[in-house]
Amino acid sequence: MRGGEVMVKVRSIVLILGVLAVTTAHALEPGDRVDNFRLLDHRGDSHELYYHTDASAIVVMVQGNGCPIVRNQLPRLAEIREAYAEKGVEFLLINSNLHDDRDRIRAEATEFAIDFPILMDSSQLIGESMGFRRTAEVFVINPKRWQLAYRGPIDDRVSYQSQRPTATRDYLTDALEAVLAGETVRQAEVESEGCLVHFPARDQRAEQTPSYSEDIAPLIADNCIACHRPGGIGPFAMSEYAIIHGFAPMIREVLRTDRMPPWHADPHHGDFSNDRSLTTAERQKLVRWVEAGAPRGEGEDPLPAIAARDWPEWELGEPDLIIELPAFDVPATGVIAYQHPRISNPLEEGVWVRAVDFEPGDRAVVHHIIATFAGQEGRHQREGALGSALGGFVPGGGPTRYPEGTGVYLEPDAIFVLQMHYTTMGRATTDVTRMALYFADEAPERELRNLVLINPRIQIPPHTRKHTEQAAHTFEHNVWVHSLLPHAHYRGRSSEFIAVHADGSEEILLSVPNYDFNWQHDYVLAEPVFLAAGTTLIHRTSWDNSAQNRANPDPSVEVRWGLQSWDEMLFGSVRYTRAEAAAETAEVTRPVNASGH
Repeated sequence: MRGGEVMVKVRSIVLILGVLAVTTAHALEPGDRVDNFRLLDHRGDSHELYYHTDASAIVVMVQGNGCPIVRNQLPRLAEIREAYAEKGVEFLLINSNLHDDRDRIRAEATEFAIDFPILMDSSQLIGESMGFRRTAEVFVINPKRWQLAYRGPIDDRVSYQSQRPTATRDYLTDALEAVLAGETVRQAEVESEGCLVHFPARDQRAEQTPSYSEDIAPLIADNCIACHRPGGIGPFAMSEYAIIHGFAPMIREVLRTDRMPPWHADPHHGDFSNDRSLTTAERQKLVRWVEAGAPRGEGEDPLPAIAARDWPEWELGEPDLIIELPAFDVPATGVIAYQHPRISNPLEEGVWVRAVDFEPGDRAVVHHIIATFAGQEGRHQREGALGSALGGFVPGGGPTRYPEGTGVYLEPDAIFVLQMHYTTMGRATTDVTRMALYFADEAPERELRNLVLINPRIQIPPHTRKHTEQAAHTFEHNVWVHSLLPHAHYRGRSSEFIAVHADGSEEILLSVPNYDFNWQHDYVLAEPVFLAAGTTLIHRTSWDNSAQNRANPDPSVEVRWGLQSWDEMLFGSVRYTRAEAAAETAEVTRPVNASGH
């Protein structure tokens, strides 16, 4: 054999070994720590692994549609779940198959009566990091230290070509008994049979790592710097590679747990023009770059110039009216109750508003703003109650532009009521925020109306992980729905808006499976949704009044409606227009009330 041939063969072997190293680098072994994650299941519910701190053990089974071993073993898994129901063991299924979407998984669950939550790992990031190999494999996690205690089959009853009447080895129950007894699992890893799970992106890592300058920095510039810039609300400025590299593990964590970017709508329902989420491909690219060591690579760093640019004072140009809000002193640390400043409208004549914008005095502490108004004798005069909506501010969100051909009528005697959410950042400061209004030159074709769906009779029992109530409204006219805003407080768990049509069919307009009180989003539909007269719009909210809810002020009390954050609300704001464009705006002399009529 010639020297060149030897070198080629050696190089080929090294490359193959490198590929194997990359493809197996994330395979968890017993004793390894299992990182936190959050995923939606096939029913649209949100699940976070580390929520289950009170569990004695957590069992995760790799599920895949069409796998005969999964189908044969699920009844046994259900028996084990029932046997350990009083012992605090949690059971989850995870599907990492690229070809199994939510509709297919729901069909599989219906056909085979699967009543386990099937978490959808559509990005494959969780399956990759846990080292899924085959479906039907189970993982036992000890939540005391979040360590993997066992991985392998449930038992030895089912194999590729045969089934025994009964198992001779009960691997899963043996592992659970050991974990519950505080002992080490004797046989902590067993080869599992099932359908291979295909991870194409993982298998390509040895050949291609995302480029910082061409892939990662542009992603950060487009999705992060609006908040993570000097003086922004983000706790650190993403202004250069060194900072990104230093925070790389944290970036991976917030992406896996869905904390960032701040967007909470279920992508399965509705398209929204202000969607701030990352695509699956973008999320994969960032996480895989971090897991590859966050390399700098070649090329210039574009972030310093982007972070240092001059940001426009008013994105829409010079406003027609600027209102300065009262100064507020923000302490260096602590939790600040929502502030609700009230300001009289300085205008002597009514105007049609077409857009609203805000300029925070200190962007580092202004978390969000919701601006409403009511007449002097209006029904929304209690402090903190939301009246007719004007718009709001969230970091990086931009101004509120009303849909083309619509506007909001502002009475001369109106009272502005604002909801101000401040967050501390380590030093004291004083914020003086300004609100800018932009007027229409003439009355719009349609009035942008605001419907408020509330239920002040809510009663949330103590120590309850999920309590659900709702409010409803039936439209008397044909309408176009433009945006939806769910509002609850610290115990808010999930929220949704459902249209019930005259034929009884239901349409989910918005689902927020993981409601976060810290982020008050107005979800603006990319295209308005038509609802015929007689359609009932339901706003449904669930609360978590248990100790597992880390934001819960007190899980031991029954919670009722109230304006304070430690109280609760079922409150949904809906922006809509009437479908008939009659001269409804020509003689408007007062804003529409919250009844929606």
